[in-house]
Amino acid sequence: MTTQEFSGFAMETIDFMKELKVNNNREWFNDNKKVYERDYKAPALAFADMMASELHSLTGSIHTPKLFRIHRDVRFSKDKTPYNTHLHLSFTPEHGAESPPCWFFGLDTTSLSLGVGIFAFQPTELDAFRKRVASENGADIAETLATLTKAGMRISEPALKRVPSGYPKDHPNEKLLRHKGLAAWSDLGDETKALDSNLFETCKREFKSLKPVFDLLRA
Repeated sequence: MTTQEFSGFAMETIDFMKELKVNNNREWFNDNKKVYERDYKAPALAFADMMASELHSLTGSIHTPKLFRIHRDVRFSKDKTPYNTHLHLSFTPEHGAESPPCWFFGLDTTSLSLGVGIFAFQPTELDAFRKRVASENGADIAETLATLTKAGMRISEPALKRVPSGYPKDHPNEKLLRHKGLAAWSDLGDETKALDSNLFETCKREFKSLKPVFDLLRA
């Protein structure tokens, strides 16, 4: 993506997003395109390249980093503001699954979060996940997630209100059976956490803590 070395995000990155939030229009963005390239895009791509390399070391899989577009898709939205006012990155492993577990970095004007998971299982993957959860291995999955929760991680909420048909309504892992995707998050604090000089090391540590979710979803 880029050969620039990541030296940390600066206040200018956050200032750009906050000003864009107030001036979310094409005229302002075009007038500040150089600021976007310098203070938002360049450090994000540099961080993404370095973190992709670290995730390769952590998991043994080559990861493809992605900086999400700042332009919003407004075709089916009532909100017609043209730009996203956050900075989102994903890291996708080279893996045979239809939808492999991905890593996420999310910075907005009020918070910084890291995550790993699959937002929506493909039908065959959803069926396989439910069978695992309902089997004797389900207890291990539940214990893994419970351990992460106790450590302060946030687990995505189930999409369904009821246990899907074919499974006992009182199954001990009924909450997991109601998931249609699964992700775990580490909420690092407010947006200023991105300015810490040790941000990269913090992200490496938190991603390592989240790796059990990557492993169980990759299995």
